[in-house]
Amino acid sequence: MKKRILYVEDDPNLAFATKDNLEEYDYEVVHAPDGVKALEYFGKDHFDICVLDIMLPKMDGFTLAEKIRNSDSQVPILFLTARALQEDKIKGLKLGADDYITKPFSIEELKLRIDVFLRRSKSEQPLATKADSSKVGKYTFDFQKLTLAINGSSQNLTFREAEVLKYLAERPDQVIRRDELLKAIWGDDDYFMGRSLDVFISRLRKYLSADPDIKIDNIHGVGFRMRW
Repeated sequence: MKKRILYVEDDPNLAFATKDNLEEYDYEVVHAPDGVKALEYFGKDHFDICVLDIMLPKMDGFTLAEKIRNSDSQVPILFLTARALQEDKIKGLKLGADDYITKPFSIEELKLRIDVFLRRSKSEQPLATKADSSKVGKYTFDFQKLTLAINGSSQNLTFREAEVLKYLAERPDQVIRRDELLKAIWGDDDYFMGRSLDVFISRLRKYLSADPDIKIDNIHGVGFRMRW
């Protein structure tokens, strides 16, 4: 089956061209011209990834992303917008977005980012088995299901959160260089990616706080070390 993209863009010319090009790559693209219509589509149907502009009529992209994330913790959210301020990018990530591309962009770059998420998505993975779960301190971490469980409660993770946790948890007590982690997860180590990594590390610390033995240390000027 074709992978389904919810694409939210209020510029009709850009929306037509982007939708047309993505459909050439055999995606099914559902276009919404505003945030309210996008949320309506999302509530009625299944999508494999959401690609959102920020400056939208009726409901802005930040609010839309927050509402989508509150109802589905796992669907990848990619911002595609002309707002290039670092503060906007960090705000989007804190609301639960997984990635960010600024306009102008190439269709090839957009396709590459989408493909990365779809390859790693739950729908692309085999059915989970016991081997999919691992222990992180007192937590049970299931990378396939994107969950982190302890004492009967479970925390759903986004794809990026799960990827960062997996990379660190597979290397306990090792100092992981920041650039190594950035390139492994994002494929790049520029300034914005570094800021976004800090957002994900902060989220993971919060999720893991029920086990006081688990620490993700900042190694000043080098990177991080996870231990328990």
